[in-house]
Formats: sequence, C-alpha cells, structure tokens
Amino acid sequence: MNKHDIKETTLDLREEVHKLAEAAFHSHLISGHGDSEYDDEYQIVHEGKPRHMPLVDARSFLTDLLEQTN
Repeated sequence: MNKHDIKETTLDLREEVHKLAEAAFHSHLISGHGDSEYDDEYQIVHEGKPRHMPLVDARSFLTDLLEQTN
C-alpha cells in the first residue's frame, strides 16, 4: 500500500465515522462530534466529555453505541 492509498483509506474511514456520528447525534446518543486536530483521530462528545479517538476506535465505539439502542 502506498502513501496515496493510505490517505484514501483514512478519508474513507473518516467519512464512515462521520456518518455513524451523525446517526448517533440525531439519536441523542452523543452531544457533539467533529474532526480532531490529528488526521487519524475523531472527536466525539459523549456524556459531556470530549474524547479524541483513533478513527478505528471511533468507528467501533459509535457502532456499539448505535447497536445498543436497537
């Protein structure tokens, strides 16, 4: 995998995390979300606390949170 492929994969993962975060936000499971200052992290505000997570961890966290409500 070259540098360009890694960048594309990171962008795809960021987009997936953003969509999950939007769903969690509109379901009132989180109170905020957005890009982190670091390319490989995402910020999620859960229970009033901002958390910066690696994108892979953010995806898992949001997926679990959404599955718990279904």
